[in-house]
This record gives sequence, structure tokens and C-alpha cells, in this order.
Amino acid sequence: MMKNIVLFGGVALLYILTGQMLSWNVSLSILVIGLLSAITALGVNMQWGYAGLFSTGIVGSVALGGLAVVFISGQPVPEAFAATGDGVFLGSAGWQVIAALVLALLIIAVGVRVWGALPQGRSRSLALAVVLIGGFFLYRAIFDPAVAAIEAYDPATHGNIGGLGLPSLLAWPVGALFAAAGAWAIGKIALGLREDYLAIATLGIAEIIITAMKSEDWMSRGVKNFVGLPRPWPVPYEVDLQKTQSFLDLCAQWGLNPTTASTILVKLIYCAIFALILGILIWLLERAVHSPWGRMMRAIRDNEIAASAMGKDVKRQHLIIFILGSAVVGMTGAMYVSMLGQLVPGEFSPLRFTFLIWIMVILGGSGNNWGSVLGGLLVGWLWLIVDNAGPMIAAAITAGMPDGDLKTHLIDVAPQMRLLTLGLALLIVLRFAPRGLIPEK
Repeated sequence: MMKNIVLFGGVALLYILTGQMLSWNVSLSILVIGLLSAITALGVNMQWGYAGLFSTGIVGSVALGGLAVVFISGQPVPEAFAATGDGVFLGSAGWQVIAALVLALLIIAVGVRVWGALPQGRSRSLALAVVLIGGFFLYRAIFDPAVAAIEAYDPATHGNIGGLGLPSLLAWPVGALFAAAGAWAIGKIALGLREDYLAIATLGIAEIIITAMKSEDWMSRGVKNFVGLPRPWPVPYEVDLQKTQSFLDLCAQWGLNPTTASTILVKLIYCAIFALILGILIWLLERAVHSPWGRMMRAIRDNEIAASAMGKDVKRQHLIIFILGSAVVGMTGAMYVSMLGQLVPGEFSPLRFTFLIWIMVILGGSGNNWGSVLGGLLVGWLWLIVDNAGPMIAAAITAGMPDGDLKTHLIDVAPQMRLLTLGLALLIVLRFAPRGLIPEK
């Protein structure tokens, strides 16, 4: 217990020193991302630490959660939804897109039914090929004209159907549901595979999700980005705060700069909301891991054959934990996008939203919830502090060098030293604490 207190105290000291030496605005910005990273690490720890499932598709769950914010909180574009054109025969392009997506699900369901109903052989393969190939061309014949009509409407600022215009907080549980649904589909296909095949499958499917978000303008505006998403209640925009007379009077009373005070206040609100969610989640997970269900999951992780011999449905339990972990990750994706106020599909990279999260889990201690929280806060700080303090440190180191291209280059590439910094931190921890800073008991 004392070791854990010292470790968390050391991480808290890092954030305090950042506020003292750089600015409290920078420190709180890093803390917000650190709290989000800790929640994401808890979701991954559920899959790996509890059940031994190695997924490299974390970025896909994050992206699905972010997409939920667009569907729930984005402002609707009724003109694009009601667009018509060549090939639009269901009244409006929006309804035709929905009909095409429903048809795609029906085609998949029919394909699954055909595969299960017919005996193994050439006839089953031929029937499945007819259903899938024929269904694909039918789907595209309905889907493509509708998408073309939607994307033709004011493509510079819209070109999409928008969302429902609902509060951003509602998108957080929906983001969890989106990621859970994706995990169910992936799990039904890939959880019967070996660990290495599961890793490859999840990575590939995650890339498909990201590519679809970049390509389908009608859905997320693709690489043009979906902007103007509302912030979650009760977080205001800094500009609105700076126009509020009561806030200006308070700043004048305390001698504060309204611009700086508004940014710090907004980040404090985010920290409070994310810390509350993190606290509730870790309370639930601590109760779960010490319950009979948690002991069963660890038994399955340690020896699947023995657990199966004891009558446990290993594949079903793997599917459940895979869905739950992905739901937590998807919720953080929704939280992240609603915090930014925009969806940027190009920002979802495996480096940032898969492998960095894995470093958090490994460094903190897989199988331990508090270890994941510590890893999220520590690695989140390391990842961003190099970006902020790196140029300053490089400038101090190269102060004695003559001005020139070499000095300028060393200062410019300083933020990229984050990869080297994380690698060194991971090597040091694995050398002296192979099971992580807070190992599983």
C-alpha cells in the first residue's frame, strides 16, 4: 500500500512541477489527457489483464466511440438528408442510405443462415457466393446514388447528413454501445483464433474502420473533419465565459486574466468529470475482479484447458470481457471527441490509440486496475511533456552551439524524442519491475 501511495504521489509531483515550471494551463491539459488515457487503459486491462486477450485494434473502438458523437450531437443537415438525384428512388437520399445499410445487414444474415443450413460442400460454397456477390451489387446499386446526392449538397461545409443534435453527454454511452457492437462482431469471428491471429484480425478491422471514416464523407465528412460539435454539459466554451459579466467581475476581483482563467476553469471542469467517471469505473472493476466472476476470468486466462474441464464456457466468457473492455474504450473515444468539439479521422493512429495504451498497461502492471491508472497518468504525462518541454530543453542544451542549421534542426526535432523517452522508460521498468510498477497480486 505504501509503495502505491509513493508512486501516485510521485506522479502527482510531476504534474505539480509542470504547473510550476511551465504553466498550470499546460499541466491541466496533460492531466485531462492522462485521465482519459487511464480510463482507456482500464478497458484494455480488462481484455488483457483479466482474460489474456491481445487486441491490437484499440484504435478502432476509440474511433467508433468518436463517431457516435457525430451521430448523436452533430447538427442535422435536413437538406442533405432530403437530397434527390439520379438513382434516388426512395424519396430522399438519407432514407435510401438507411435502407441500403439495413439491406447489407440482411444480406449478411442470409449468408450466415445459408452457411449454417446447407451441408458442407460445393453447393454451400456456391450458394453463399451467390448471396454475397449478388447482395453486394444490389447494395451498391442502392447505396452509391444516395451517397452521391448527399455529398453533392454544399460539399465545402456540409456534404453529410449530420446528426441528431442531442446533448453531447448522451453520446458517451452510445459510443460505448457502438464499440461494444463492433467488438461483438469481431469477437464472433476472431475469438476462436489463436492469439497471434486475433491480434492481426483486430488490427486489420481497426484499419478498415479508420479508412471508412476517412472515405465516407456523407457520414463523418471524411478528411475534411466534422467540426462544431457541442461540448458536454456543464463545460462552457472559453469565449462564452469571457463574454459573461459575472465571470469578468470575478476575474477583476481576484486580479486574474480572463483568458487564462477561462481556459484553466474549463480544464478543471473536464478533470472533475473525467476523474468522477474514472473513480466510478475503478470502483466497479475492483468489485468485479474480486468477485467469483473475476476469479473465474483469471482462471481462464491462466489455464483455458483446466477452466474448460471445470465446465466454464471459455469462448463465451472471452466474448463478454472483449465486449466490456471495448465498450469502456469506445466511451473514452466519445469523451475525447466531444472534448475537442470536432471529429478528425486522421488523428486516430495505431501509435497513439493502440500501442501507447499498451505501454500504459504494461508499464503500470497488467492485471491490476490501479496499475493501469498509474500507467495512464504517467505515460500520458511523458507523451505530452516532451512535446511541450522538449524544445526548451533542447534550446538549453544547444545554447553554447553557434547558430545554424544543425542547432535549428536539433530544436525542431526535440518533440519527436517522445518515442525515445517512452522506449527508455519502458525498458527501465521492464528491467527492474518486469510485472509493472504495480503488479497483480
